[in-house]
Amino acid sequence: MGESDLARAMEAASRDPAFEVPRTFRSRGALSAMREGLWVPIARDGETVLVAAADPRREHLARAVEDALGAGAARIFATPPETVRRILDNTMDVCPGFPPEASRLELAKVRTYLAARRSFLSGFRTTLARGRTGLSMFRTGIAFLTVLLVLLRVFGLGPALPFEALLLGSGLFFIADGILWYLPARRMSHRGLPSCVPDPDPALGNTGVLSVSADLAWPRFRWLAAVPGAGAMRAAWATLSPAARRRFLALDRTALALERTSLAELRSIMARSRTGLALGRTGIAVAGVGIAMVRQFHHGPWDIASFGLIGLGAVMALEGLSWYLPARRVGKACHAALCRADACPSPRTMGQGPEEPHDHDRNAHGPGLLGTTGLALERTRLAEERNVLARLRTQMARGRTGLAFVRTGLNAVAVGLGLLAWFGTAATGWTVFNLCLLAGGLVLIGDGLHWYLPAARARRQSGLCLDDFELAVPDYAAPEDTWGRAGTGLGGGHAA
Repeated sequence: MGESDLARAMEAASRDPAFEVPRTFRSRGALSAMREGLWVPIARDGETVLVAAADPRREHLARAVEDALGAGAARIFATPPETVRRILDNTMDVCPGFPPEASRLELAKVRTYLAARRSFLSGFRTTLARGRTGLSMFRTGIAFLTVLLVLLRVFGLGPALPFEALLLGSGLFFIADGILWYLPARRMSHRGLPSCVPDPDPALGNTGVLSVSADLAWPRFRWLAAVPGAGAMRAAWATLSPAARRRFLALDRTALALERTSLAELRSIMARSRTGLALGRTGIAVAGVGIAMVRQFHHGPWDIASFGLIGLGAVMALEGLSWYLPARRVGKACHAALCRADACPSPRTMGQGPEEPHDHDRNAHGPGLLGTTGLALERTRLAEERNVLARLRTQMARGRTGLAFVRTGLNAVAVGLGLLAWFGTAATGWTVFNLCLLAGGLVLIGDGLHWYLPAARARRQSGLCLDDFELAVPDYAAPEDTWGRAGTGLGGGHAA
């Protein structure tokens, strides 16, 4: 390479704002060494690498360059530090001053791990739903056996024996099948659900950088330290290059993915609580049947079955109701997360002023930008819309948990009132027990309504839970106004 070629290469590196380190020099270790030593390779001249360095007189710099690049020799030229930093930032695809973890590739890796976490949580909730279905089958089997015991106590082994045998077989089948459905959910639930996702950091605003560990089995996420000057850079959106805008939009999508994952964790914990409350309702019903049989019939050999029902129901009720306080704690965390999400900055209004960012990008840089910066903005806006739906799903999950409180409370009130109505208040001990059931049930009903009513109000105000609504079918190769629409088919929806 002649001196004129060398001059042109150095000129291109210093003046071209988009200049990057050539791909042949971009191994992960080499890039780390470049950032640490503040030098960048510009070109190769045979076995010699041409290097631009902020401090060419630094001791052992040439040896460090040769070791990092595997070159025979290094020819080093003095270059302004800001030029070297700009080239490194372009190469690592980060805004000036940001760490390597802020590159779009690293952020995409973080979002992939977050998506994997949400998939795991979805499977966790499905298993819990299967467990609640199993508890419903268990209650059905108990109902069959209750009818059987009443028939045996009233009629004995008489003409109704074939029907009683059918009730026995059906009841045992439903109980056994319900237990088989419930046990996997119980095992998964008792292992716990440790969170590996940090809460959003309000101090970082919309310039925070989230990183993830390399542990494939159980990744850990953490926020990096705030980047000095990042907020001012973000506020000057109109002066940023398209590449810098894409980098900030990648930060937005990562923050939105983190919020969706955090909300999915809260929904999973509330699903776990609803499963426990379903077990509590089952236990209350079983114990109520046992109590009624003890008080209704004369004492005898059948008391074994009656007291067995009472003991089984008490154990189930105590274990199930033990989820009440954890569910309340999660409800408070859910409310705090939703309030925090409402206060987060939106990619729709990124300090741009009255003009919409999408229109500014498209009009200022031409239609070809739709495949780069415009596409990144569309993805970010769609991610924000997914977060709006995730917040609504979390509100509705909170409402379902409140309804689980109400159902559990109604179950307790029904058992207490039934025992009082049937047996009266002659026995003081049983009367106190029945009144305690009534009081506990009323508390659960009131608390459940306190959870459900705000969630129902949010659902009505959202406008998303209507019979007739449409979803966009995105085609990123075309402008948004040409995308198709898919309707629900419940009202006036249609597919385009």
